[in-house]
Amino acid sequence: MPAKEVCSICGCNLHRSGEYATPTVAGRSHATEHHFVAERFFGRSTNRRGTKREGGFSSCPFGYEGKMAVYCYECPEELLHNPILLPEDVKNFSKLVRKRGYDEGEKPEHRVQIAGRIKLLHEIIEAGLKQLISNHSSMPI
Repeated sequence: MPAKEVCSICGCNLHRSGEYATPTVAGRSHATEHHFVAERFFGRSTNRRGTKREGGFSSCPFGYEGKMAVYCYECPEELLHNPILLPEDVKNFSKLVRKRGYDEGEKPEHRVQIAGRIKLLHEIIEAGLKQLISNHSSMPI
């Protein structure tokens, strides 16, 4: 019997019954794979196969190109694809973008600045996660 699949984020039991994305418990817990680093960052698109666009990265700066994890439908579609950035968050992120030199007056032909902003956002998430974990080291994770 195959091992039971669970969501990489919330840990719910997953299934592959065919009710993907329906507004039911079964639809919300349907297994889906999600790239750690989006294919679009390399100029590829899984829903426009064969179409190549300029990507932000020629190679993965994180070492995870093409690698995926398994999640429930809900976690990537409602959590990962829709981060909450409030006005103050955007203002502070913009300050960091400018300090790092990833801002733009006019869009250049190259995509160096957007690649920098993508890496910066990951750096912020990584630092925040480490900080929250260390602040709550006495709490089980």
